Amino acid sequence: MEPLQIILTSLLSIVILFVLAKLMGHKQIGQLDLFDYITGITIGSIAAEMATELEEPWKPLVAMILYGGVTILMSTMSKKFLRMRKYLNGTPTILMDHGKLYRENLSKAKLDLSEFMVMCRQQGYFDLSNIQTAIFEYNGILTILPVSSQRPATPNDMSLNPQQELLFTELIMDGRILEGNLKRMGLDLTWLNRQLSERNIHSPREVFLAVCDRNLKLVLFKNIQNEREGGGREE
Repeated sequence: MEPLQIILTSLLSIVILFVLAKLMGHKQIGQLDLFDYITGITIGSIAAEMATELEEPWKPLVAMILYGGVTILMSTMSKKFLRMRKYLNGTPTILMDHGKLYRENLSKAKLDLSEFMVMCRQQGYFDLSNIQTAIFEYNGILTILPVSSQRPATPNDMSLNPQQELLFTELIMDGRILEGNLKRMGLDLTWLNRQLSERNIHSPREVFLAVCDRNLKLVLFKNIQNEREGGGREE
């Protein structure tokens, strides 16, 4: 009976943890600030305790729901009140600007020079003279504005007017046609089969991946390793 109860409470904790994660949003995964980090760890610990609490599993269940509710409430309030947002999330800190490093701001961000240099190199800046401004964001990411002479050239710099690129939609994946995506693109199987036939492809199973944009530019990747057949077609 005890192993069965462990299985059931474990599954219940996973379900509740998943629901809370969906309610709190994907920021819990991709852009953790200090408050999200604390609550995420706490809720995960409570969920693990719930899986092994056999006598009174409702206690960690209530605690997990309470933590999730407070997190959602605080997130909602921080969106409405700027002062609370600053208190919970913190504010960006300028670490370097116009060739000057700010020792006080580095200390405020809990960074030493070695850590700052590592973060700069991770962004591709090995020479600090190429940096105009470096800002330590509240989520722990270093944002760098390069000096104008070191930033990548843009089409505007060269008086070019390139055509806007469009998003591609998957039409075939692992040899299977995604008919829903095909319909959303306003296309049908007849059009797709004709495109495959023009490229000497006799079956969708021969295609590893096929993507298409709104201009009907179709790009194919065959199931043969390292072989690519690209098809650009304007209609």
